[in-house]
Amino acid sequence: MHERYDPATIEPKWQDRWEEQELFRPAASDRPKQYVLEMFPYPSGALHMGHVRNYLIGDVVARYARLRGFDVLHPMGWDALGLPAENAAIKDKRHPAERTVENIASFKAEMKRLGFSYDWSREISTADPQYYRWNQWFFLKFRELGLVYRRHSAVNWCSGCQTVIANEQVTTNGDCERCNSEVVVKRMPEWAFRITNYSERLLANLDQLPDWSQEVVKKQRHWIGRSDGTDLDFKVAGTDVTLRVFTTRADTIFGCTYVVVAPDQPQLEQFVAPDRLEAIAAFAEEEARKAAQRGRDEEPPKEGIDTGAVALHPFTGEELPIWAGNFVVSDYGTGAVMSVPAHDQRDFEFARQFGLPITTVIQPVEGERLPAGDALQAAFVEDGVLENSAGFDGLSSAEAREQISAAAAAGDFGGPAVTYRQRDWGISRQRYWGTPIPIVYCEECDPDGEGLDVPLDQLPVELPQIDVEKVLTGRGEPPLAKVPEFLNTTCPQCGGPARREVETMDTFVDSTWYYARYLDPQNGELPFGLEEAVRWLPVDVYVGGPEHSTMHLLYFRFWTMVMRELGLCEVEEPVVRMITQGIVNGPDGRKMSKRWGNVISPAAIVEQYGADAARTFVMFAGPPDKDIQWSDEQVEGCSRFLQRIWRLAHAHHEAAGARHDGPFEGNALEIRRATHRTLARVTADIERRSFNTAIARCMELVNFLTPLPLSDEPAQRAAMAEAILLLVRMLSPITPHLADEVATAYGAAQEELRSWPEHDPELVVEERLSYAVQVNGKLRGQVEVAADAEEAVVRAAAEADEKVAAHLEGKTVRKFVFVPKRLVNFVCG
Repeated sequence: MHERYDPATIEPKWQDRWEEQELFRPAASDRPKQYVLEMFPYPSGALHMGHVRNYLIGDVVARYARLRGFDVLHPMGWDALGLPAENAAIKDKRHPAERTVENIASFKAEMKRLGFSYDWSREISTADPQYYRWNQWFFLKFRELGLVYRRHSAVNWCSGCQTVIANEQVTTNGDCERCNSEVVVKRMPEWAFRITNYSERLLANLDQLPDWSQEVVKKQRHWIGRSDGTDLDFKVAGTDVTLRVFTTRADTIFGCTYVVVAPDQPQLEQFVAPDRLEAIAAFAEEEARKAAQRGRDEEPPKEGIDTGAVALHPFTGEELPIWAGNFVVSDYGTGAVMSVPAHDQRDFEFARQFGLPITTVIQPVEGERLPAGDALQAAFVEDGVLENSAGFDGLSSAEAREQISAAAAAGDFGGPAVTYRQRDWGISRQRYWGTPIPIVYCEECDPDGEGLDVPLDQLPVELPQIDVEKVLTGRGEPPLAKVPEFLNTTCPQCGGPARREVETMDTFVDSTWYYARYLDPQNGELPFGLEEAVRWLPVDVYVGGPEHSTMHLLYFRFWTMVMRELGLCEVEEPVVRMITQGIVNGPDGRKMSKRWGNVISPAAIVEQYGADAARTFVMFAGPPDKDIQWSDEQVEGCSRFLQRIWRLAHAHHEAAGARHDGPFEGNALEIRRATHRTLARVTADIERRSFNTAIARCMELVNFLTPLPLSDEPAQRAAMAEAILLLVRMLSPITPHLADEVATAYGAAQEELRSWPEHDPELVVEERLSYAVQVNGKLRGQVEVAADAEEAVVRAAAEADEKVAAHLEGKTVRKFVFVPKRLVNFVCG
């Protein structure tokens, strides 16, 4: 061994060797499989340490699984289409494909330099026509199943650019960030997937995902938002129109004093007098302008306009005024709501504002009775006992909901119903850099403009080559509409002139099924083969950020359900275990991002300290699901730790390969005990994904071994050689370059390098101690550690405890108090 630890020499050597040996390609074997996957990146330029944490967690899991004897699939690819690349092209006048190729090359080089163990033979890019061909294939197959349809939906319309823009392109003032013109919300046709057909399955299956973060599961339940209630039909007087509403409070139906519809409700022109339609249209336009200026989650002030029409109460036949209100949207639910101002605060405020009647129909079970509606100071929104409700007086709210629903069903004007907060998935984008939607329009064969499928044998419909300056202007009609050679085509049915669909697909489509394309990336007959799907699916471990808890992961699950129905796979859920990693905060304490200018480049860290030091810092800084703070001092500390290992191995290199057949006593026995105890603990830590405590235990072992001199005593030499070899082998998933270099220098055979060591049970019997864990002096938990555990190990164990972690969440630890063999205390600010 060289005396000096030199990552710049060691790391490229082992990366080349692993590639030559095709070490990370799964083998066709009878070994159990392990599919480890990280959410693939959008190649935006260069990696930063925030990205690295995601990929590194997966890499450590994959490397450990290989060492444990699994046949591991660990692929990587590129989520390469989308808005950022197109915006950059508009700004720089460069084709997005050029930048994408450059960025992919940059990302890939940095990933290799960090030692990530990917099977690059399976690399995919969503910008490759041979990938997005299958997006189009799926679109057409989904359409066959009735899961694709054309609808009108609200979009941001820039009055200056005369085009649809994304939410991210609307300023806080409600203007277009490109031209500063006013942005309004308007309804336009778009293609959508019927994900709501799967809402109940998506919800029910969450109970089958015990290894998913409960926070993710909670967010998905909320997003899907099942509501059990009642449908009720309100006939519009003097017309054939019926307005259906859904309510979870059918017990309040006799307190309904007016009905509110969306101002752009398509049915309005069927029952509103022509002289009122113009005023309602102006109101709708004004509210659309205001909506564009509000934040997405900002609650608007309640505004409305009387339509002049009346609805008939479904039970009493009473005439109720119909209003148009800005708090009802036409593309959610039925676009109409019944308003019960005495028992809904929003309805109460609206009724007071516009002088509408208020009728009390629910009284509290206990306490003072409510006054008549006109005397109410606020709505009573709790369950209670019915009054003024015809034959339902005296019933509890729960009993009344059931009986009123049954009565509506019996009268054929409604009945029990279930709705979901989740909406269908609109996929149309007026963009160039996306998957073209495989639809053509022919006036002869398709006079209603429903769209004709592009035949499967004509896929892919490829993005055309373009003059960037002429086409990607960000203004006017969609980019593809400006390319005549793309727009104009022939009808697949009559062969006459036709035009192509000029919208492209939402890039979330690309990431719904990419995990399955990795299984069979060269397949030209199907998206992937069933045999490969049976072998590898579901994904065993999926690593990604919690920001993808809803949209991506719901689309991901939905797509898998449909793929099963298409006979492509046998699983309904794509992932067994989900690891949601915390973010990396920059030196300034904010999330690492180019936006804040606080990005730390892994290339610079690798250049200065080596890839293994960068890997050690990221895995040691905290549990995978917790946020971590970037620290130059801690990176340097991790580098010093690796240098200590190297110096230790160099100092005892003469003993490398030493064997001893006799008994181990004294120092030799203590070395073996300390080593095998560490191995047992590290194994348990890695199994439960507590990588930071695993590293802490290795640090503790190094502290124990370092003071021991090179001995002439055979037993101690053999014990020390074993200790150093086992030390680097147990660090191998985290510091693979250093591990392979030292293990090889210590005579490890190939099978030792590629397997996980087993501890000797007779050497790990140990005394355990319980530590009380305090936060700001209050007992918040208890952890059990080895009696001789050092401060770093105890602290890591305390931080990993769920109860303690909950009390540390969002706090800054100012001081850590360690009382050996008794307690620890986190002093937080």
